[in-house]
Amino acid sequence: PIGSGGGRDTFTGGGSQFAVTDRAFNDDEVAADEFAGCVPGSGIVEIPNMISPIAVIFNLEGVRSLDLDAATIAGIFTGEITTWSDPAIADQNPGENLPDLTITAVHRADDSGTTANFTDYLAANAPDVWSAGSVDSWPEEYAGEAAPQTSGVVDAVTNGTGTIGYADASRAGDLGTVAVRVGDDYVPYSPEAASAIVDVSTFLAGRGPYDLALELERDTDAAGVYPVVLISYLVGCVEYVDPTRVELVKGYFSYIVSEEGQAAAAAAAGSAPISDALREKAIAAIDAIH
Repeated sequence: PIGSGGGRDTFTGGGSQFAVTDRAFNDDEVAADEFAGCVPGSGIVEIPNMISPIAVIFNLEGVRSLDLDAATIAGIFTGEITTWSDPAIADQNPGENLPDLTITAVHRADDSGTTANFTDYLAANAPDVWSAGSVDSWPEEYAGEAAPQTSGVVDAVTNGTGTIGYADASRAGDLGTVAVRVGDDYVPYSPEAASAIVDVSTFLAGRGPYDLALELERDTDAAGVYPVVLISYLVGCVEYVDPTRVELVKGYFSYIVSEEGQAAAAAAAGSAPISDALREKAIAAIDAIH
């Protein structure tokens, strides 16, 4: 309930035996090897357990869907584009009657894996507009309205007028959503389109054998890929300081990556199941925990 950043901090400090996070630990965090619950030098396991689209959600009367490229989305969230009738939006949506209404952009107030993945997409596809890079915390230079947690963002967009935000697609509900430009097409979010990005991505170089963190190909032109996604990771120690924790951690991880666990997650949250090939790698990583 404290967000991905809080979860990673709790695991690093030894306050929990494992974490689930919507972004993997970065290279500097892994190199520091400061995980209090892990035997020093043993490393960590990071296992993709859920692939989920991040929906760009909005509340605009009479409009259910919009086509937008990354530069336009970035312009909205940096405050360069301030009204819904702006030509940058209207030219991509000639069939929509867009009002001359102020845009209120809503972002996460807390350190967030969703923010990290959303800004990573913007940085990869619109670096001239979004210059802040891939960040967990919303940059101070870009104002907008801040709201805590996913539920806070969704509530702020739902209860506002002319609002726009970003959230796990399972929470989009009846709000309007954006199809993002990929190559020459606009791709709406779906579990299948989100899952497709894994097929064009690679594992991060220089990591341990059981660290399955992915380098997502956010700027792909491949057809049918929705690149605004988050990969949720299970994180644990390869070797625990307290070995009494091992059986429970391995049991939980094993269920989550199993076909049964993945099917339950897909039914409950609309996420895309991991592939059989990725499951094999995940099982090997879980088997290594001791």
